[in-house]
Amino acid sequence: MTATSEPFARAKSLEATLAARPLGLIIDGKSVPARSGKTFVTLNPATGKEICQVAEGSAADVDLAVQAARRALGNPAWRDMSAVDRSKLLNRLADLIERDAAELAVLECMDNGKPAALTQAVEIEGSIKTFRYFAGWPTKFGGETLPVSPRSGAKILNYTVREPVGVCGLIVPWNYPMSMAAWKVAPALAAGCTVILKPAEQTPLTALRLAELALEAGVPPGVFNVITGFGEAGAALVNHPGVDKVAFTGSTEVGKAIVRGSTGNLKKVSLELGGKSPQIVLPDADLNAAAAAVASGIFFNQGQTCTAGSRLYAHASIHDELLARIADHAARLTIGNGLDPAVNFGPLVSQEQWDRVSSYVEIGKAEGAEVVCGGGRPQGLGEGYFFEPTIMANAGRDMRIVREEIFGPVLSALSWSDADDLVAQANDSDFGLSAGIWTNDLRQAHRLAGAVKAGTVWINCFNLVDNATPFGGFKQSGWGREHGRQAMELYSEIKSIWVNLS
Repeated sequence: MTATSEPFARAKSLEATLAARPLGLIIDGKSVPARSGKTFVTLNPATGKEICQVAEGSAADVDLAVQAARRALGNPAWRDMSAVDRSKLLNRLADLIERDAAELAVLECMDNGKPAALTQAVEIEGSIKTFRYFAGWPTKFGGETLPVSPRSGAKILNYTVREPVGVCGLIVPWNYPMSMAAWKVAPALAAGCTVILKPAEQTPLTALRLAELALEAGVPPGVFNVITGFGEAGAALVNHPGVDKVAFTGSTEVGKAIVRGSTGNLKKVSLELGGKSPQIVLPDADLNAAAAAVASGIFFNQGQTCTAGSRLYAHASIHDELLARIADHAARLTIGNGLDPAVNFGPLVSQEQWDRVSSYVEIGKAEGAEVVCGGGRPQGLGEGYFFEPTIMANAGRDMRIVREEIFGPVLSALSWSDADDLVAQANDSDFGLSAGIWTNDLRQAHRLAGAVKAGTVWINCFNLVDNATPFGGFKQSGWGREHGRQAMELYSEIKSIWVNLS
């Protein structure tokens, strides 16, 4: 594929536009520079080269955004917007994302590194579906009339109403920048909240573009603000007394810091955090299907996925054959610049992430694990942050590569023979986000699904998500659930109203 192909040509055009001037923050419906005047560089992980300069927001900018969001919360144009009109607005935003889908996919590829074709098919199309799904909720999300039994037989009408929780600070990660923003922005707007979106410093571009599209769709100024920058800006958002709720997707370590920072005004907090998901393969499983899904489950998005199936528990009788089949899938991945339509495995997001993944491979080897395939930088790909799909066998349950989240394309393989011990091993983790089970024995499948401590369990499939079904984790994988009615509840308060009819 030559650099004259459509994705490369589109990227070249975008680069010229983006490089013309630093990108500003979005506050109160306008693109503005940071109060400090500072900017930072966002890099293309496939080349290591600068894409453009972006405003570096700080606490002062967060304060301005919070003020704008609080004003917008009381603006009749937003506060009094009917449920039908809010639904129309969210659908208009989905229409605009659909209109610009090819551009957004290339923009995400440039900033994050994941292949543009996969980005458009999964992340951008997923974001469109998210906004369309939550566009249906404003006309359906309400309270109830409840039968009460008051003292003295008084005639009382009791009913509940749902109100927006208020100003929401939404902090999203770099692994799925567009879709993680949509997962939070869509239900927040559907519930009538105002938002301040803080994208990861590695991947700010689609967040800024999403806010521009929201304004084009007719979202009133101040309803959707974006602060780009580093940890200082995120911490200021968490600590600000004018923020009523924080929603965060990212590491467990940062999630704990957010909980501590939220105590000043006891703001609501929802967290989607780390994972170390087990893939459990029973001896009767379809090995071709299991191998393909295990490979996809750990190597999709270069392993930079919270639900990545990074712990493989294969029955001793099929362990070696299964590993060979997974290694074959790894060998057939095409690694390179995601603008090339033939590529299905891009770079890691940054040099920092490359160093982290590489260090875990070395830790695993030092602890006695064996590298079956991969383990380092592929040859001939220039300066990008590429890391080979990697399988490590002979892993032990106490090894760091089994217990800690690597967040890269590294599969740790373990063998098992006793079913009770298997469950104990699968649950022997600080995390509980998801799990996969592979078997043709339906009774065993349901037994294991009930025994594994995880927020999502996939049986003979993996990494399926849908806006209609709740998503979140047990243990240190987070608080609360995204998607579905549960997401709407995260962004609302319930009020009980009593009326004396006596």
